[in-house]
Amino acid sequence: RKSGAVHAVEKVSFNLFEGETLSLVGESGCGKSTTGRSVTRLITPTSGDVTLDGYEVMKLDQSTLRQMRRSIQMVFQDPFASLNPRMSVGSAVMEPFIEHSLGTKQQARDKAASLMEKVGLSADMMRRFPHEFSGGQRQRVAIARALMLDPKVIVADEAVSALDVSIKAQVCNLLLDLQQSLNLAFLFISHDMAVVERVSHRVAVMYLGEIVEIGPRA
Repeated sequence: RKSGAVHAVEKVSFNLFEGETLSLVGESGCGKSTTGRSVTRLITPTSGDVTLDGYEVMKLDQSTLRQMRRSIQMVFQDPFASLNPRMSVGSAVMEPFIEHSLGTKQQARDKAASLMEKVGLSADMMRRFPHEFSGGQRQRVAIARALMLDPKVIVADEAVSALDVSIKAQVCNLLLDLQQSLNLAFLFISHDMAVVERVSHRVAVMYLGEIVEIGPRA
């Protein structure tokens, strides 16, 4: 018999502007990650609209969706699960560039090397595999991979929650530096209010699939 129903997100609504970080906070299970995945269309919502840079994301066919994905990238919570253990980190970072046919393998390699430097790792680490890195370094690799397509929006789903305090601060500072230099917009999903205070411009509080409060960080 039916004992209850799970409403995975309802009537959520927000805007995200260029060069801004909007943090999405709320209790476990309120729909934060589902919202992030819906925005990138990793899961397809049953109703509602997402407009990104003029694209109606929910109405795109496969080829236009592929093009749109260059504008929005995701950094996942667990970098060990989101990186293929059989691929060197260089290949993992280069893969989006090659998949989207944006240039030659050499151009991909050069861009990956430059991004590795940008996220605080050295280019000669590209030959190594994910298990040879610490958690913080793996998350930096995941950030470099997300930047490979020059996106306008990055959805960071608990991107620093698995890291210890000093590494967390380094990765947060890295995200802020990248945002300034590349004018990125971040949808930052987190439970950690200290991190939210450090990185946000605006904060949206989510409860049972509704945004109950939204306003500036202060």
